[in-house]
Amino acid sequence: MKNYLKHHEWQIIEEGLNPHYNRISESVFSIGNGRMGQRATFEEDYSGETHQGSYVAGIYYPDKTRVGWWKNGYPEYFAKVLNAPSWIDIKVTIGDVKLDLAKCSLENFTRVLDMKTGVLHRSFSATLVDGKKVKVDAKRFCSMADGEVGAIRYAITPLNFSCKASFTLAADADVVNKDSNYDEKFWEEVSKEANLGWMVLVAQTKKTLFQVCTGIEYTFESEGKKTKGKVFTNTREKYVDNVVEYELQEGIELVIYKYATVLSSENHPKDKLIKNCIKKLDHTKAQGFDKLLVDHAKVWEEKWKACDIIIEGDIAAQQGIRFNIFQMMQTYTGADERLNIGPKGFTGEKYGGSTYWDTEAYCLPFYLGTSDPSIARNLLIYRYKHLPKAIENAQKLGFTDGAAFYPFVTMNGEECHNEWEITFEEIHRTSAMVYAMRDYIDYTGDKNYLAEFGLEVLIGISRFWAQRVNWSADKGKYVILGVTGPNEYENNVNNNWYTNYLGAWTLRFTQDAISHVKATDVGRYNEIVAKTSFKEVEETAKWKDISDKMYYGEDKARGVFLQQDGFLDKELIPVSQLRPQDRPLNQKWSWDRILRSCYIKQADVLQCMYLFEEDFTVEQIKRNFDFYEPMTVHESSLSPCVHVILASKIGYKEKAYEFYLRTARLDLDDYNNDTEDGCHITSMAGTWMSVVKGFGGMKVKDGKLHFAPYIPEQWKSYSFNLEFRGRVINVKVSKDKTETKLASGEPLEIVMDGKQLALA
Repeated sequence: MKNYLKHHEWQIIEEGLNPHYNRISESVFSIGNGRMGQRATFEEDYSGETHQGSYVAGIYYPDKTRVGWWKNGYPEYFAKVLNAPSWIDIKVTIGDVKLDLAKCSLENFTRVLDMKTGVLHRSFSATLVDGKKVKVDAKRFCSMADGEVGAIRYAITPLNFSCKASFTLAADADVVNKDSNYDEKFWEEVSKEANLGWMVLVAQTKKTLFQVCTGIEYTFESEGKKTKGKVFTNTREKYVDNVVEYELQEGIELVIYKYATVLSSENHPKDKLIKNCIKKLDHTKAQGFDKLLVDHAKVWEEKWKACDIIIEGDIAAQQGIRFNIFQMMQTYTGADERLNIGPKGFTGEKYGGSTYWDTEAYCLPFYLGTSDPSIARNLLIYRYKHLPKAIENAQKLGFTDGAAFYPFVTMNGEECHNEWEITFEEIHRTSAMVYAMRDYIDYTGDKNYLAEFGLEVLIGISRFWAQRVNWSADKGKYVILGVTGPNEYENNVNNNWYTNYLGAWTLRFTQDAISHVKATDVGRYNEIVAKTSFKEVEETAKWKDISDKMYYGEDKARGVFLQQDGFLDKELIPVSQLRPQDRPLNQKWSWDRILRSCYIKQADVLQCMYLFEEDFTVEQIKRNFDFYEPMTVHESSLSPCVHVILASKIGYKEKAYEFYLRTARLDLDDYNNDTEDGCHITSMAGTWMSVVKGFGGMKVKDGKLHFAPYIPEQWKSYSFNLEFRGRVINVKVSKDKTETKLASGEPLEIVMDGKQLALA
């Protein structure tokens, strides 16, 4: 765990450049706007540890799956999130010396991410090897008002000299992914153009043939007036620039404004990419940096009104929750139903793909509570549109008759994850889509979704479960063999309790959905029956038999549910007895040793108890929490938030607060030594749930909002807004009282600490 970032309510602040932490900072200080994003790499040269990363939503490369031996049903490719052409470069040469931040003496270096306005601000003084000293102040943002626009204000002041300097402003598609095999590059040049003051570069991905057009224009200003230098243009393969020579004067600031437009063929016809890019670029430059910034900041102001959580008395906790919300809102805006929420967002490339089960299990509740219902609905429709691919995925594994198996990782609905113990065996993920439907319907009351989209998906997924189970004559029950549960530190196990529970619940939920659609829209029901060749009597009878006779392992002596068959054969040693040098296990132990241990990567049985809290007593939750949590290493970013919510429910308030800090500051403090690969975007929604569902005790039951709030001892108060069925509700919890207000919308009844409360 690292504590090098300053605590501040609205800002992330780094003082001094630590070369060994730079890649961590590049992730943490990343900026984006839902359409594109940028790691916090420097505009200048930096020959130290760094990874330049620019990303464009929806653009990927299907890298050939590489395994020691091929298995039937294996994904054909691993979908790499592509490092896209860079637009940020402003390389500086003073006299004959490059401004390289790894080779000069730095003073007063600060890097600040202003989360209120979404601006990355950096400043420093640098003494070059020849003694020349400059001061630099740089700001940049990806516009939330226009998802295809980025802007930089780069100011440089010579402090002890006057001389000629050159500034290289480039568009560069000669980039490489951090996870490339043998440094393979995935972009090919289509065209490039450059003239004095502007440049346009079009690059195309191999195989998938996505095109991205990057346009650059710029202006120079000194003493409040536009100024010019001598301009040269340079080109090479996949690269174009303008080099501007300028006479710097001691003590006089030179300001460079660099404007970028980044358009992709996902949103523009290829034959109009350049024309549309130049048109937008001219408009962007005409607006100017200050106007662009005002429009950008206004969007952030409106977003914060809807989704901010205010914590008084604990700056570390306040900074943590705002950082998580900030990253969520700049990763996914809901404006494009083709897009989803990648595990690293616009902060890195690790894991690949744009869509995991994280979206349905963790992210959907955040958008339900903070945004218009259409945004959450779009996330569900995204899966509906991938239903044909889910059926194909199941067919590749030998399933028949329209069974649907949703991928663990995907870009377009196809499975593109290439670890067999997850790809084939982590089957619980396909029912995360079903739980998301229930969550959405409970929260919005929109039961029409079932007839429009949901029932087709439910039938396909239920057919999968019906074929995936085995009848055990020995147990007289249905069992599910050869799976990996949420706890990925145990692979190829039998009767993972969470998986069995979720599969049986899915079959029951589908039967309820069938009854609802038949009763409310029989015409649509008949369409679905015809489209899916659904045999209602035969199939539902089978589903009922399975859900009624599913096997669930249990240790009656301890009063706990067994994570899977054979769990009690392990040596049950609590995490507290591990040596610090053994952590994190996934970086220190062999996989063989991990698989034989009792250690749990993330909530598994407890994940189920969080999702289906109403099915269990407080005492059952407590016994299972007391048994499993001491063996949980929380080396998945998805784990701590679940423990916050359950610990809150059973009265473990100090433990809940401890887990909250872990989830809220996971990336800020680099808990798991992996933030340099990118931030854990999807788990950040769990931080929001920790406050609202954990400390606030929020849940929806029988169409009503219920709250059971308490306040951590370390806080003076906390407050949050919820969007619920056309209303905006504000909840503020302090030491001595809870205040609930209806900020907008029609009157509403809620339940607070078990008592009915009317809001008007």
